[in-house]
Amino acid sequence: MTGGQHTDLGASVYTGDAPARPVTVTVIDYDESRFDERAGTLPGDLRRLILSPTVTWINVDGVHDAEVIQSIGDAVGIHPLTREDITNTRQRPKIEDYGDYLYVAIRMLSPDGEGGFRSEQVSLVLGTGYVVSFQEQPGDVFERIRERIRAGGRLRAEGADYLFYSLLDAVVDGYFTVIEVLGERIEGVEEEVVTEPDRETLQAIYALKRSLITLRRAAWPLRDVVAELERGDSPLIREPTLIYLRDVYDHTVQVAETMETYREMMSEMLDVYLSSQSSRMNEVMKVLTVIATIFIPLTFIAGVYGMNFADMPELRHPWGYPAALASMIAVAGVMLLYFKKKGWI
Repeated sequence: MTGGQHTDLGASVYTGDAPARPVTVTVIDYDESRFDERAGTLPGDLRRLILSPTVTWINVDGVHDAEVIQSIGDAVGIHPLTREDITNTRQRPKIEDYGDYLYVAIRMLSPDGEGGFRSEQVSLVLGTGYVVSFQEQPGDVFERIRERIRAGGRLRAEGADYLFYSLLDAVVDGYFTVIEVLGERIEGVEEEVVTEPDRETLQAIYALKRSLITLRRAAWPLRDVVAELERGDSPLIREPTLIYLRDVYDHTVQVAETMETYREMMSEMLDVYLSSQSSRMNEVMKVLTVIATIFIPLTFIAGVYGMNFADMPELRHPWGYPAALASMIAVAGVMLLYFKKKGWI
């Protein structure tokens, strides 16, 4: 197993910041003709629901309570190593086939309302007739699926593998939402770079680059996970569902390609910002150089006539002072005309 620090076999140790709220378990049990939904604590007849011919979806909000994870693991038959992976929320997205169930760990992304996004680990367990989803905190991208199950229709007529596909598809669709938000931020920063770039613009560029790195770490392994699923090696996923998983794989490829395009855009934007700042610095240096160059001969004239030697006849001439000023103005004017002719100003 990759990621995490192993303790005693079967011991689930939560690696995140444990919240004060209790773990919430929602159980949806359905088939084409019936539907039942329970929310709150862990139901006592969980094992019976899993063994029934209906499809059972168990959604767990919070993985910080080891007793709840162990109870669900005992009822479903989840291996102790899988339980440890569930509570280790710093897993790299991956898939593991335990024969009687599939375990998938992925990152679920959602906008945070401030131009960024939240990232949390979601663990999915697919078995015969059931799906268990574990997430770190309440709030997810699965509400549309719940509404479809409540309303009836095709999802109610399909098996647990189709529900599993639907959850994966909802997670991938969340990536597109995040990409859209990041795209709007990139457009805004791009406009600033072209018009009036400042230090805040540089900070925005680096913030976007960090966000894209986080997105890349989630998107590329997700693509590999879906690719392994759509190969159809597990008997838990039926052939008709593989067609839909191929569509999800296409979406993950699109996410990865869009993300790489945005990364290239940010690198180019950083180059443009640095070039514009260098150009502005060159303009400032050019102005300062012109000013210094003009004042060099004026300083020389002022220095010569400020030596106060007794035998300098210009010092006693009644027009000496105006002549010195006139010569300074003439020299400055000639130099300005020369600089303008050369195109330096």
